[in-house]
Amino acid sequence: MKRKAILAAAGAAAVTAAYALTAAGPAMADSLQSRTAEARADLEGAVSPELIAAMTDQLGLTRSEAHDRLAVEAVASDLDTELADDYGAGYAGVWIDPDGSVTAASTSLGETAPSGVDTVVVDHSMAELESVTDSFEAAGETDGIAGWYIDVRDNTVVLEATDPAAADSLVADAGADPSAVDITVADEAYEPYYVRGGDAYNVENSWRCSVGFAVTKGSAKGFTTAGHCGEPGDRVTGGNASPGIFEDSIFPRNDGAWASVGSDQTLYNIVNTYNGSRHVYDSDEAAVGSSVCRSGSTTGWQCGYIEAKKQTVHYPQGTVRGLTRTSACAEPGDSGGSFITGNSAQGMTSGGSGDCRRGGTTFFQPINPILKKWHLKLVTRTVD
Repeated sequence: MKRKAILAAAGAAAVTAAYALTAAGPAMADSLQSRTAEARADLEGAVSPELIAAMTDQLGLTRSEAHDRLAVEAVASDLDTELADDYGAGYAGVWIDPDGSVTAASTSLGETAPSGVDTVVVDHSMAELESVTDSFEAAGETDGIAGWYIDVRDNTVVLEATDPAAADSLVADAGADPSAVDITVADEAYEPYYVRGGDAYNVENSWRCSVGFAVTKGSAKGFTTAGHCGEPGDRVTGGNASPGIFEDSIFPRNDGAWASVGSDQTLYNIVNTYNGSRHVYDSDEAAVGSSVCRSGSTTGWQCGYIEAKKQTVHYPQGTVRGLTRTSACAEPGDSGGSFITGNSAQGMTSGGSGDCRRGGTTFFQPINPILKKWHLKLVTRTVD
């Protein structure tokens, strides 16, 4: 049984169920309340109307709540890095709760966080949970396993299986701590979103995928996309990104690629929202619980929340690791398209299950590992 004892929640919650922000009062200068209020002020006049419209239409927030939510998400992103350093070996994650409050987890009763951040003590550190996922990786691919991910809220590794017996066998074969594993039955196997219709660009005059984000590599211009969309040498033969060529691609293991385009093409730091555009200013990684929106040619602009990171997924074509799990819907044809939180690039659509009529789960390949792997630079201003 996991321990979920509340350690501290200094004063009233910084953000209520309505995401309302109040004056900081006598709280510490680095309190969640004061930091969120400062982030909220920074957002004034800097958030695109399209982003706010998407959050109000698809996430059920008012305009004010949407601004407040974005402020909380910006602070939580910073805390995820800060508290990992402060807590050390006992760190077990940071997340945003549905009511907009922020929670940090640790295995030690002695850990503290900024005033206004709920702190819980849990049984397993992030390192321990990652060791469980590593043991699953080492055990090799197993039929009947859909994938696994770390659920920071429940302090477990969720093992998804179409065959529960296969899950039991994997836990035993991997020598994993059963108390750290939550086995769930997947409704259906996951699959990459291969293109089946009109899309942002064509490949080899045969299939189509979606552009992720504009990038440069030295003097070369290009864009990121999903690795399953093409292999090195494949030609980009249609769409606004044409002509181009896939320079590097990885799938499975990861699901990322980048294609170069002509030197005469203009690169824009924007994402098409199908009712306007969203500017891209950086690639700061959002925290679990953050809102996220994605753009793709099949279903356009769809929003949801980040549910987990470091998801391993068993596609029919092979295992992909390090994906981020979201509740934003997608369908075949959206592959490679942009995932963005606020004005921060998050990644490229990989695959999932369900659709945008009945809902589903969608994974994206985080962009930062792809930028690092191939020494790419995210475009954050127009490049002529």
